Amino acid sequence: MLRLKDLVPTVQHNINANFIVLDKASPGKEGQEKTCLALVADETASVHFKLWGSECDAFEPGDIISLTNGIFSKHRGNLAVLRAGKRGKVEKIGEFTMAFVETPNMSEIRWGPDPSDSKKFIQEDVVSPYSRIFPPS
Repeated sequence: MLRLKDLVPTVQHNINANFIVLDKASPGKEGQEKTCLALVADETASVHFKLWGSECDAFEPGDIISLTNGIFSKHRGNLAVLRAGKRGKVEKIGEFTMAFVETPNMSEIRWGPDPSDSKKFIQEDVVSPYSRIFPPS
């Protein structure tokens, strides 16, 4: 299992991780598809998680989720989000009993191409230690 603090944008669907849903935004649409953004975390970091279609209704704050073959990639500008994608799978494996941290938020890092390998990304800057979409209360 990958820890969220070890996420790096990629084009491969190879992320397997467990995390808890902390917050979820109201659903919107991208094209014809229902989408919503959630803030998820494990004991090492948090990240924005993109839910598509029926996933938007399947998960609520407090749910513990297992992601198999997910992808962490840039979406809509420079924001990197974790998602199942077409090849991945998400399932609820529990509720409420998971240690987590909200910082660093891996989606609030500006990622740039690695000068030594154009197929990889490196951290360029921390935009915000916390989610700007789901600010701490």
